[in-house]
Amino acid sequence: MAQVVVTVNGRPYTMQCDDGQEDHLAELGQLLDDEVTGIKNSVGQVGDIRLLLMAGLVVADRLSDALRRIEEMQDQVEGLRESRSDAVVQGQNIEEKVSERLVAAAMRLEELAKDHRGTD
Repeated sequence: MAQVVVTVNGRPYTMQCDDGQEDHLAELGQLLDDEVTGIKNSVGQVGDIRLLLMAGLVVADRLSDALRRIEEMQDQVEGLRESRSDAVVQGQNIEEKVSERLVAAAMRLEELAKDHRGTD
C-alpha cells in the first residue's frame, strides 16, 4: 500500500491507496481542496467539518448531474442504434425492390430482344 499526503484547507492528511494510484489520489485531494477553498472564500471559515461537508455536497451534486447526463446520452445512443437498425432494414427493403425491378426490366428487355429478332 502506498501513502499520499493530501492537504485540505491547509491541513495535511496521510492517506493510503493501492500502489500506482498515488497521482489519482493526489488529484482527488486537490479537487476537494479547491472546493473547500472556494466555499471558504464565499462563506468564510466555518470549521473543517462543515467545509468538508459542504465541499462533499458540491462534488456529489456535480456527480449527480454527470450521472444524469450520462443516462440521457445512453438513451440517445440507444435511440440512434434503433434508428440505425430501422434504416438498415429499410435500406434492405429498398434494395430488394430495386433488385426485383431490375430483374423484371431485364426480363422485359430479353422479351423485347426476342420479339425484335423474330421480326428480322
